[in-house]
Amino acid sequence: MSILAIDYGKKRIGLAVTSTFIPTALKSIVVENTEKVFLDISDVIKENEVTEVVVGLPLNMDNTESLMTEETRKFAAEIEKRFKLKTTMVNEQLTSKEAEEKLAITEKNWKKRKNKIDSVAACIILESFLKQKNNEEKQT
Repeated sequence: MSILAIDYGKKRIGLAVTSTFIPTALKSIVVENTEKVFLDISDVIKENEVTEVVVGLPLNMDNTESLMTEETRKFAAEIEKRFKLKTTMVNEQLTSKEAEEKLAITEKNWKKRKNKIDSVAACIILESFLKQKNNEEKQT
C-alpha cells in the first residue's frame, strides 16, 4: 500500500511514492504523448502497489486558478477514472522553487538538476500531503 504523488507539467511529470511515510523521488516522465504518460503511470502504480494518488494543484500566488490549474484538474480526474484510485489535489505553490533550492546544494550541474526538479517537487507535494493527513488524524 503506497501513495503516488504527481507534479504535473506539459513537458515533464514528476513522480514520488511512499509506503513508509518517507517519500522517494522516482524518475520523471518526459511527456511525448498522452497514452505513453498513462502507460508509464500504470507501471508505477503496479510496481509500487499504489492505493492513493496525490496531484499537485498549481495556483497563482494570490490563490487564483490559471489555465494550468484547469489542465491539472482534468489530468487528476483522468487518473482517478482510469485507475479507480482516490485522487487528492494539494496546493503546490513554490514546490519547484523549493526543489531547485534543495537540489542546488547537492547537484551543481544544471542539466542534471533540471531533470530531477519535477520528481523532487513531487516529493515535497507528498510530504505536504502526509503532514496534512497526520495533522487531521491527530485532531480526531
